[in-house]
Amino acid sequence: MMHRGRIRQLAQELRRRSLPSLLVTHLPDVRYLTGFTGSNAALVVVAEPRMSARLFTDGRYTVQAKREVQGATVRIAPKSALAEACGWAGQHAAQCGFDRTQTTVASLAAMKKAVGKRGFFVPADGLVAALRVVKDAAEMDCMRQAASLTCSLYEGLLGWIEPEMREREVAAELEYRARLAGAEAMSFETIVAAGERSSQPHARATEARIAPGDLVTLDFGIVLNGYCSDMTRTFAIGYGEKPVPSRWKQRWTEQREIFEAVLAAQQAAVNAVRAGVACGEVDRAARSVLEGAGYGKYFTHSTGHGVGLEIHEVPRVGKDSKDVLKAGTVITIEPGVYLPRRFGVRIEDSVLVTEDGAEVLTPVHKGWMEL
Repeated sequence: MMHRGRIRQLAQELRRRSLPSLLVTHLPDVRYLTGFTGSNAALVVVAEPRMSARLFTDGRYTVQAKREVQGATVRIAPKSALAEACGWAGQHAAQCGFDRTQTTVASLAAMKKAVGKRGFFVPADGLVAALRVVKDAAEMDCMRQAASLTCSLYEGLLGWIEPEMREREVAAELEYRARLAGAEAMSFETIVAAGERSSQPHARATEARIAPGDLVTLDFGIVLNGYCSDMTRTFAIGYGEKPVPSRWKQRWTEQREIFEAVLAAQQAAVNAVRAGVACGEVDRAARSVLEGAGYGKYFTHSTGHGVGLEIHEVPRVGKDSKDVLKAGTVITIEPGVYLPRRFGVRIEDSVLVTEDGAEVLTPVHKGWMEL
C-alpha cells in the first residue's frame, strides 16, 4: 500500500496541474514510487482519464521487477525500455510531463522520436522530488537505523586510529567495517582530510599521513535499506603524554578556538530548526555565529541539504534558500571554517525536522577530542 499510495498522491498532483501523465526516469524517483531497485527503468504514471502506472525495464530484471514493484504493472521491454515507455504513454495520454533536471539532451531526443507527436512532452520538474521531501514513518525508521550504524562505526574507529596512519588507510578500514556491519554501500566517497588538507571541504583521502598536531575531518555516510546517512566530525591528533611542542602551541590554541566557534555555529543552526522555518534562517543562525567570531569569510558553502534515498536532496539549507522546512524532512547541519593551506573544521549532524524542533539522528560526541 505504501508505494500505491505514493503513486496515487502523484496522480492527484498531476490532476491538480491538468497534466494527464508523467514519465519518471530518475532511478531514485522510480524506487520511491514503486520499490524497484534495478539500474534500468522508465515509469509512466497516467492520471487521466483513469489512473494507471506501468514500469518498463529489460530482461535482466524479469524476476526482480515482478518481486519488487508495487502499484505499477511491469513490462519487460525487448529493446529500449525508455522508447517503449514513451510509446505506451503516447497511446494512453494526450500529453506527458518529464523532469528536465533528470533528462539528458540525448534522452529527450529519443523520447520525442519514440512518440512522434510534437508538443507531447512538457516540462514538469521536481514533482517526485517534492513528494520525497517529507519522510513517512517507514522512511524515518530507515534513516534512524542508518544514522545509528554511522555513529557506531565512528565510535569504533576512534579507538583504532593512530598517528602516522595514511588517510586512505583510515577510509578503507571504515568502509570495510561498514560493509561487515550490513551497509549496502557508502553514501559518497569517504572524506578523510588531515592537517593542511582539512582546509579543503571535499578533500579525497590520499596517501598523506596523519601526524600529531593535525586536525582530522572525517565525513562519511552509509546506505542502509536504500536510505543514506551523513555525518562529519573533526578531531585532533594529540601528542600523547608529551607536551605540545612550543612551536605548535599557538596553532594548537587557534585550532581549538576555531573548533569551538564552529561547534557553537552548528548548535545554533540545530536550535533554529523546526517546521515552518525558512532554510535561509537556519543558514543565518550558523553564519552569524561565525561572522561574530571573525571567521565568516572562511565559511564557504551552504549550511546543509536534504537527505534520503539520495545523499543530496531538496531542500537546500543556504543563505539564499526560500525553502521552508516541513515536519518529516531530514536535513544536514554542517557549517565549517577553512583556512587556506592551514587547516579546517567541519561538524555535521543529520536532523529530522519536527513541529517544534529537531531530532538529531547522529548524536555521537562532537565536542573537542584529542586522540
